[in-house]
Amino acid sequence: MHYLVSKGFKVVGVSRRNEEKSEIVSWEALAKQTINADAWVHLAGKAHDVTGNQDQNEYIQVNLELTKIVFNYFLDDSIAHTFIYFSSVKAVASSVEGVLKEGDSFQVDNPYGASKRAAEQFLLSQKLPKGKKLVILRPCMIHGPGNKGNLNLLYKVVQKGLPYPLAAFHNERSFLSIDNLVFSIQKIISDAQFPSGVYHIADDDSFSTNELVQLIANTIGQKAKLWHFPKSLVNGLAKIGDILRLPLNSHRLQKLTESYLVSNEKIKIALRVERFPISAKKGLVKTIKSFER
Repeated sequence: MHYLVSKGFKVVGVSRRNEEKSEIVSWEALAKQTINADAWVHLAGKAHDVTGNQDQNEYIQVNLELTKIVFNYFLDDSIAHTFIYFSSVKAVASSVEGVLKEGDSFQVDNPYGASKRAAEQFLLSQKLPKGKKLVILRPCMIHGPGNKGNLNLLYKVVQKGLPYPLAAFHNERSFLSIDNLVFSIQKIISDAQFPSGVYHIADDDSFSTNELVQLIANTIGQKAKLWHFPKSLVNGLAKIGDILRLPLNSHRLQKLTESYLVSNEKIKIALRVERFPISAKKGLVKTIKSFER
């Protein structure tokens, strides 16, 4: 929101919370007034649960049914020309071999990904009136100041001087800086020639978890501690964690060690840029430094 405002956009947020801010409209009030916006950006949803405990009905209600309601508001808005829906790469692949592209579609084995895929299918099945376009963004792991989740957890491990015990697992992962994301949103809204479609979005370069641990250590002035325990031992401990509900279980081990590479070529062609403005390394360093505050 702040980035778009700095670029001269007037931004109206919609929130379920009762926030006393002039730029925030309550969910209840949305149904009673006309927004008259040039673009609608739908990013509300229920995120995936890293513990693996997920209620399918709740995901469907939030990620699919809510999307239907918001999209219909967009269709009723005679001024609006662009609808941007925040989906996820997890809508098409729980895990990836090689590099994930927009035309790929693999098995989705969790309610989060399934609900996002269902929302995409609904949107793509709708006939767009003349003058309106639909852009579905599938970001990979988004990070930025205040980021929570596995990146923050990894930072705490390094910051406390603890060794990273999973160094035997080599992987490559795509990340997405919040700066590159908001840059893309601004360009999509501003460019009348940007075509409707589905787009993966990721930083230009990938990082292994071992490289990320090293980057965190370098950024905060510490020495990285990478322990190469045998994979068989770690996998055995994770299975014990499944039973005893320990911090390391099979689900979390997979998320920490799997490779997940995402192509960003299609969206860069549509944006008419060769590279995103913020490098993957610079964006990650910015996020890491925010954890120190």
